[in-house]
Amino acid sequence: MQVIIPLAYTLFELVPCSKLGLGSKLTFMLSLGKTHRLRQCATPDGKFVMLALDHRNNLQHAFNPENPKAVTYQQLADFKTELISALSPISSGVLLDPQYGAAASIACGAIHGSAGMLIAVEKTGYTGIPVARQSQILSGWSVEKISRLGAAGVKLLIYYHPDAPNADAQEALVREVSQECRKYDLPFFLEPLSFSLKPGVKKLSSDAKRAVVIETARRLTPLGVDILKAEFPLNIADEQDETIWVEVCEELSAASTVPWVLLSAGVNFDEFVRQTKIVCQAGASGVLAGRAVWKEAVELQGTDRIDFLRTIATQRMQQLSQVIDTYARPWTTFHPDLTANVSEGWYQNY
Repeated sequence: MQVIIPLAYTLFELVPCSKLGLGSKLTFMLSLGKTHRLRQCATPDGKFVMLALDHRNNLQHAFNPENPKAVTYQQLADFKTELISALSPISSGVLLDPQYGAAASIACGAIHGSAGMLIAVEKTGYTGIPVARQSQILSGWSVEKISRLGAAGVKLLIYYHPDAPNADAQEALVREVSQECRKYDLPFFLEPLSFSLKPGVKKLSSDAKRAVVIETARRLTPLGVDILKAEFPLNIADEQDETIWVEVCEELSAASTVPWVLLSAGVNFDEFVRQTKIVCQAGASGVLAGRAVWKEAVELQGTDRIDFLRTIATQRMQQLSQVIDTYARPWTTFHPDLTANVSEGWYQNY
């Protein structure tokens, strides 16, 4: 069964499990605009080797743990443009924030022409109590402005637990951003971060994290999300058996109705490479890699920082690219062929 609506919107169809190879699930056809922009963020064969540099509060803390607010705009902007200049030529896409990274990187020409640009839409952090964390759109910022800036996609980070008392409100925010992304034909990358509902307990147990991350994918990806930016669905300090890793990542792939990529969450690089290989073998489409690639650069300055970015950080991105090229599932395998729905006069209903 197929329901066709104008090409500016989403086309839904049920695809037989034999075609997908991952069990029967609802798949969807992206609009032309979203398809074009996702291609800008991916390698030619449809895999994501993206650099994450949308950090704000935690980057201020990294620069000056004793007095984060003393870190200036220019310090952060210069740091981000140096990283983007060095690493965007070997990245399929870059994720930036609106406050320090996006405008500065565009203005100085730091973003390589081959890399798609994602921009965050959320305010960093959350409001509310720790067991009911509420995410917000950054004041003065919007999906419309991200579109006007020429971005290839929008990223929303939300704190989410399926059993949190404000889960419905967080889901409503996802729907709101999804509708705006549909309006402007911008791919929607969703980054849900899990948390504990037990007062005073910061981290979920490994079993609890498995349940929360997988249920989160199941609940949120059907809400108009285009790409899921997911946590590794286990605490690997508690679970070192890679056969379990594979099993759980396959569960995540089955739960997500859209392509997904792995976030690095500040783990060390060697650990992140292990995770990347496992998730890609289990059905992920790549990574959005942040501190695992570049965190040492925060402690360096001048030529020392540039040397680190051009050598170690560059080698890390290249190593991730090789793993992703070998094992990742192209995002395009999730979507039917657009050409069947493009014919003379298509633009009249776009």
